[in-house]
Amino acid sequence: MRVIVMFDLPVTTAAGRKEYTRFRKYLIKSGFLMLQESIYCKLATNDTAAETIVTNVRAHKPPEGLVQVLRVTEKQFARMEYIVGKAANGMLDTSERIVFL
Repeated sequence: MRVIVMFDLPVTTAAGRKEYTRFRKYLIKSGFLMLQESIYCKLATNDTAAETIVTNVRAHKPPEGLVQVLRVTEKQFARMEYIVGKAANGMLDTSERIVFL
């Protein structure tokens, strides 16, 4: 399962930029990988782990802006279609249960 976080945060003020940076750094430190700007993804082993991830994102949410979370299965994620461009080289894109790095 994958947890995808999409966000649109105001960066018109210094405080807004600081909150954007703080939230983005939290996501990266928590193991999220960037799919696109303001779209991050993290692997979860099951529904319980996915719920924990979502709870932690809620706990670190910025005071303003839009933050959305989407949970998708590996099968659904693998069916993502690239209309223009291609997958990032560093992204794990597999439906295998065990991945050796």
